[in-house]
Amino acid sequence: MASRLARSVASGSASKRLCRDAAARRSLATAAASTAAYGSSSSMSSIFPTEPAMPTVLTSSIPGPQSKQASERIGTFQDNRAHGFVTDYQKSIGNWIVDADGNVLLDMFAQIASIAIGYNNPDLIALARTDEFITATMNRPALGSFPPTTWTEWVDTGLGTVKPRGLQQVFTAMCGSCANENAFKAAFMSYRARERGEQASFTPDELASCMRNQAPGSPDLSILSFSQAFHGRLFGSLSATRSKAIHKVDIPSFNWPSVPWPAVRYPLSEHARENADAERASLAMVEEAIVDSRKPGSPYGAVAALIVEPIQSEGGDNHASPSFFRGLRDVTKRHGVYMIVDEVQTGVGATGSFWAHDKWQLDTPADFVTFSKKMQAAGFYHNLDTRPTMAYRNYNTWMGDPTRTLQARQIIQTIRTHGLVEKTASVGSHIFRSLTSLFETAAGRGKVENLRGEDAGTFIAFDCTTPEVRDRLVMEMRREGVHLGGCGERAIRLRPMLVFEQGHADLFLEKMERVLKKL
Repeated sequence: MASRLARSVASGSASKRLCRDAAARRSLATAAASTAAYGSSSSMSSIFPTEPAMPTVLTSSIPGPQSKQASERIGTFQDNRAHGFVTDYQKSIGNWIVDADGNVLLDMFAQIASIAIGYNNPDLIALARTDEFITATMNRPALGSFPPTTWTEWVDTGLGTVKPRGLQQVFTAMCGSCANENAFKAAFMSYRARERGEQASFTPDELASCMRNQAPGSPDLSILSFSQAFHGRLFGSLSATRSKAIHKVDIPSFNWPSVPWPAVRYPLSEHARENADAERASLAMVEEAIVDSRKPGSPYGAVAALIVEPIQSEGGDNHASPSFFRGLRDVTKRHGVYMIVDEVQTGVGATGSFWAHDKWQLDTPADFVTFSKKMQAAGFYHNLDTRPTMAYRNYNTWMGDPTRTLQARQIIQTIRTHGLVEKTASVGSHIFRSLTSLFETAAGRGKVENLRGEDAGTFIAFDCTTPEVRDRLVMEMRREGVHLGGCGERAIRLRPMLVFEQGHADLFLEKMERVLKKL
């Protein structure tokens, strides 16, 4: 730790000397403008040899004046109040994001966990220059009705190679919320088809009543979710979301049930017995909610499906043990409830396995696994028995985007070529061990707590003692050249890309130690 701090102080002093010199500032900005200007000999990346070795902070605060002006211009035609800063994506490279003022930051938020293999990855740039990609981009098809002749090949060689265990079908969609919404629809359709048995067609009453939004055509069914969950911002997914009031207030919602997330303590391994009790209590409430939903007079419709995140992300990076999720599968299977695993944020390698739920070792696979973000494409995996009984039922014009499917294929290939899932597991272990030591020092005590994400790759988080401390830590880290993101009320979540290596991790740790001493 001391050696890291020494290196950090030395590099920080060098950075300050450069920033005091106007000519040097111009030189650094020019360097940020051209990836060729970055010295490969000092790069920390084995994949991006020309990415920076250190951050460059040119403005006294971030966002700086150029970023603020650009944001204000956007604000003349679009809400800009959620802007962090305005980014120059042409200059960003690998693990480094460059803003409109020329600040070069180590990016550990990665566009809300949605960039997998780095900015301007050469594999993706090469793909974008192919005739295959150009044709897919310029002739976007209505996939459900007019798929391209190459659609089977594109899916089989990309999304088809990472099917979750036990699931053989894939439904492509537009975004994470869309993935969950369409999984909800598929679950409801399958639930009702199972109730009908061999009956293949709908009754006249069902067809007429659904046009009035009434039963039996519009059945009284529900999706069960957890407190602190986040599943999207569309109407169904928002009804299952329980983490942020700002997304839900003023929006009509379905009256669907929720149960408390297990009140576990961290680290999980040190509180196994009490956490097991908390998880059993939550499982009992899940079962009770399902049973009660089917009783006459229930305020909710019968629970047709349960949706759960392997790690609750937006709600504060809340964890539970694999045995908890195996218990959920047992309960849902026993009561005929479909289980939807929302891997929109946890999927595609960030947790040290390609799918976070792989670590649960389920005897019976989940019924649906939704994906988006790092895949750059979106949709859900399922099986033939949950495919709608008739055409046009789960359908929209585009049903995803072939361009994004090609991008997902390349991302998957790059991950495999470079062993990025395994690397993420290793780098994550290094970060977790180092943060454990750092938070036990005088610099960390009384400021941060509840470090979590052991054995979860780089999907690591910790709480600050107050929301104000969290917000200040995020801003101070920006001033040190590291871009972080928060979640929940007072948590900081680490969401680096899969190309994040130990050198990047050590730089982050140096900056974290320095900032904690300031707070």
